[in-house]
Order: sequence, then C-alpha cells, then structure tokens
Amino acid sequence: MFALVNLRDPDHDRVREALLADPGPYLVPAGTLAEVGFLLERRLGERVLDAFLADIEAGGLVLDCGDGDVPRVRELVARYADLPLGLTDAVVIACAERSGGRVLTLDLRDFGVVAGEGRISILPAP
Repeated sequence: MFALVNLRDPDHDRVREALLADPGPYLVPAGTLAEVGFLLERRLGERVLDAFLADIEAGGLVLDCGDGDVPRVRELVARYADLPLGLTDAVVIACAERSGGRVLTLDLRDFGVVAGEGRISILPAP
C-alpha cells in the first residue's frame, strides 16, 4: 500500500500498473489497517492517510474483517514461524486465499515462500 500511494517510491509505477491490470476486488484486511495507517500518516502525512481512508469509504478499497480466517491465520503463523511470517502477513495471506489468491506485495521474502505452495499469487509478478 505504501508504494502504491507514495508517488516517489521507486516501485510506485510497477505496483500501480499491477493493480490497474487486476480486476479486483481490492481488499484490505482489517487486521492490517492500523499498520498501514501508521505508515501512511507517519511517512506521508495526514492528507495521504485521509485519501486512503476516502478510498475505503468510497468502495475503491474494501475492508475485509475475515473473522472466519483466524484458524488459517493461526496455522500460517505456526507453520512459518521460522520466517517469521507474523500476524499481519498471515492475515493478508488468509484473506487472499479465500478471495482469489492475489496479493499485491513487494515482500518476496515471506510471501514468495508461501506462494510456493500455489495458494496465492504475487502482484506485481516477481
């Protein structure tokens, strides 16, 4: 999300093109909202945070609570403890598995390992 909204990020164009080429839906797991919000506000300012929240409010991005994903999140955190995958990444993966399997990320270290199982695909393509 950070590279997508930060026009100065070296990966901005690549991430933006991948998102525009994908039919959606564009889900933001609710479990990541605090982390994304913190980074946007801290590094890019309140106006960028507000634009991100406006995208959610307008339906361009959809919050996905994923209460039913908790068992899979726990499984992922335990299975990939050696990465360590962590809660936020596990929430993203569980949500993606349930809703089409696509993850917009530049983090190939964690997501690339999980993508090797074949249940998710990474955008932009590595």
